[in-house]
Amino acid sequence: MGGRIRVEKDGPLGWLIFDHAERRNAISSEMWAAIPDAAAELDGDEDVRVIILRGAGDVAFVSGADISEFAEKRTGAANAISYEGETGRAFGALMQIGKPVLAMIHGFCVGGGMATALAADLRYSADDGVFAIPAGRLGLGYHESGLQALVDLVGPATAKEIFFTARRFSSDEALRLGILTEVFPKAQLEERVRERALAIAENAPLTLRSVKRIVRELGRDENNRDREAIARSITRCFESEDYQEGVRAFMEKRKPKFHGR
Repeated sequence: MGGRIRVEKDGPLGWLIFDHAERRNAISSEMWAAIPDAAAELDGDEDVRVIILRGAGDVAFVSGADISEFAEKRTGAANAISYEGETGRAFGALMQIGKPVLAMIHGFCVGGGMATALAADLRYSADDGVFAIPAGRLGLGYHESGLQALVDLVGPATAKEIFFTARRFSSDEALRLGILTEVFPKAQLEERVRERALAIAENAPLTLRSVKRIVRELGRDENNRDREAIARSITRCFESEDYQEGVRAFMEKRKPKFHGR
């Protein structure tokens, strides 16, 4: 078996789980191909407010792409281009999710695992996190979106150092570099991430979608930003029932109940 992508739903939380425990959750070709559908399912479910990426078990988030497939599926220009297209669609699907996406990381987060975590909005790690991008030791080309996400977080020089050395680094260093949002003791990781996710889920979904869209546009060259999409996302918030509910709740000194409309 080449592993699988599992989707689980728990109230307002949706879980996208990388399940390939016998290979430390390395992502196989079948798993890359399944990610876009899983992402679309969770993004399209109105009951799901926050999406959490995690690895099955407690040994790894994702230890990278499944290297056992490389000889067959990533050798030669044609195969490499096809494989990169598959991984690019997977990363693109995760990055295009309109809802808040959190990565819950424990153990190994290496290579494609780091690229997957970088597709999330926020990254929380256990204190046993192990991070690395060993592309230089494999001689492979690295997908542009993953490299851009790393540069955006840590800057060009540090991104180059991570790639040039291919070294491993700890969750504490990843936090210091700005890759991680928070680090927790491993025994507390899931509980604390759930707390953060549930707190986010209580907020107005349209506002969160608007913020994600605007931040994405701000990452583009100023002349290429979709200002109409930005304006529409803001207008949709002000025209929503949730905005009216938020104002009423503030005036009535109670917690608002948002419905995403």
